[in-house]
Amino acid sequence: MKKTLFASLLAVLFAGACYAQKVDNSVVKGFDLRKYLGDWYEIARFDHKFERGLEYCKANYALKDNGTIAVTNTAIKNGKAKTTDGKAKTTDVPAVLRVSFFGPFYSDYRVMMLDANYQWALVGSSSADYLWILSRTPRLPKETLNKILAEAKRRGYDTSKLIWVKQK
Repeated sequence: MKKTLFASLLAVLFAGACYAQKVDNSVVKGFDLRKYLGDWYEIARFDHKFERGLEYCKANYALKDNGTIAVTNTAIKNGKAKTTDGKAKTTDVPAVLRVSFFGPFYSDYRVMMLDANYQWALVGSSSADYLWILSRTPRLPKETLNKILAEAKRRGYDTSKLIWVKQK
């Protein structure tokens, strides 16, 4: 009986893993944190509890003396971020930050696509459940949006789930 129950549980877990959406969340190379710092408007995002119903979302990333990054967000509480190695390097760091808005809990913040001049970004996480399109300005040209959406689709993201954020 125990063996049958255990085998059934393993089968369910394995089946769930097989049906999980697979995406390419690889990050950009040659990421310069100093160029990434500053203001970012949220153009679009996947729906999730901690931002549900929020509009006019804008965040500022600023390097602190201790090497962490202060995240000041106009729509949700202030947060913090750090590089994956925890060091205060600002150039040629992996394009993966660890971001927290809720106490000691950190999540991956993966910069997957980035304008050469750091004017817009496609950001994901370690799962297919999170996706953001960010910009230095409240709006992006349609041609740029189409380019970003095509890349997100190529990576396996369901872009029909994006919520377009109202900006001023």
